[in-house]
Amino acid sequence: MTYESVKSAILMVLVIMSAVLTWNIWTYQPNFDTMDKSNYIGEVEIGTKKEVNKVVKPDRILYHYQGTHYGTASNANIDKMIRELSTWSFYEFKNISNQIDLLPDFVHAEGKVEIVFPDVVPIELYKTVLSIEDRNLPKFKFNRIVIDVENKEGEDGIVYFLRYGTKEEQQIYVSHVSSAHLKEFNQKFYKLSNQYPRYFEYKVTNFRSIFLPDQKTKMITYKYYSHNLSSEKFAEALFNDPRFVQKNVGQGKEEYIGESSMLTVDSDMKMLSFVNPQAESDYLKSPEDLLQKSIDYVNAHGGWTDSFRYAGMDELNQKVIFRLYDLEGYPVFNENGLSELELIWGQNDIYRYFRPNFGLDVPINNEISEVMLDSGEEALEFLEQNEEFKPEKLEDMVIGYRMSIDQESSRHLVFAPYWYYKYDNAWGRIVKDERGGVKLGLE
Repeated sequence: MTYESVKSAILMVLVIMSAVLTWNIWTYQPNFDTMDKSNYIGEVEIGTKKEVNKVVKPDRILYHYQGTHYGTASNANIDKMIRELSTWSFYEFKNISNQIDLLPDFVHAEGKVEIVFPDVVPIELYKTVLSIEDRNLPKFKFNRIVIDVENKEGEDGIVYFLRYGTKEEQQIYVSHVSSAHLKEFNQKFYKLSNQYPRYFEYKVTNFRSIFLPDQKTKMITYKYYSHNLSSEKFAEALFNDPRFVQKNVGQGKEEYIGESSMLTVDSDMKMLSFVNPQAESDYLKSPEDLLQKSIDYVNAHGGWTDSFRYAGMDELNQKVIFRLYDLEGYPVFNENGLSELELIWGQNDIYRYFRPNFGLDVPINNEISEVMLDSGEEALEFLEQNEEFKPEKLEDMVIGYRMSIDQESSRHLVFAPYWYYKYDNAWGRIVKDERGGVKLGLE
């Protein structure tokens, strides 16, 4: 064999080896499976879609009637009132913020009905719920609608849309409605308000008060069956092109990895997170765009798997929170985020999406028990026992449920009632310790 023949043979072997190695590199995918695309459809619906009025809702109503304060958080009563207001026409909006000094004295006066929202709502969004006639409606945000039932100025009825909070945040817009609507409202709602529990006023500052029931409240502790939602369906819904998504299954976790985003499903924690780092941005959307985009995003994959409602918005961080509410209308809390849908936005796309990966089935009938919850005054006393408690940092107090995973069966979820308080922009739960005091640890 000549020297040239040997060189040619060696060169041929090297070419073949290179081709084999290249093929192995192209086709090697350690620990990953490609998503099953047989069920892929253009639009995936995991739960239901909802209109704005089903998601952006008040969470309590306060009546100031015959020298007494009354209140309700009943979902049925709130829905009934909003249905009534949706038949009205609102017109002649005007900013009167400079005309009102002490807002509590004005809002909580005799003859007023307060419809309280959990956080600010852009009027541009809520005009899809109410009939607003003003063509040049000013842009503003409100967290209360106040109906002046006993208005004696002129023939029109008066309804206020206001932002209730610190002196700096305070905004008040007055609008007008037909006096006939107001008379009917007086008979159907206001004059019947003494059927609800009595509330008392707690002045946090000169510019802000909170109202709490002055009697103990009978509540129930119960359990729900739950079912896991389809991780595959979420992957199909959330990735731009599921055909190029790879799946990795580990101990108690599933990971779906796309070109620039990742979906993680933690079956032990019952949580799902979708992260799209390329969407991160300092660009700030307007409040109405931020909330509307969030509702549209969840609607796009039918993500309303249970009774979630709008609970809060952080414009600076481009974040929107939707919270689970029980059927009676009480908010549900969980320290690990099991009761929330959290959306954080970039400039053009979702940046982060956190949510529970389960749906509620039916309550377990033999696991229901009654609990008598402290009055509002007793709950306040617990907070005031703490030397670090500062009343001006107390933003809200509500009765709510703590949802937790049952220790005996991960399929069961326990709902236990507690007093919750919003303090320095974070929610906490009142828990008595062995000495009868209170822990101010936040959820």
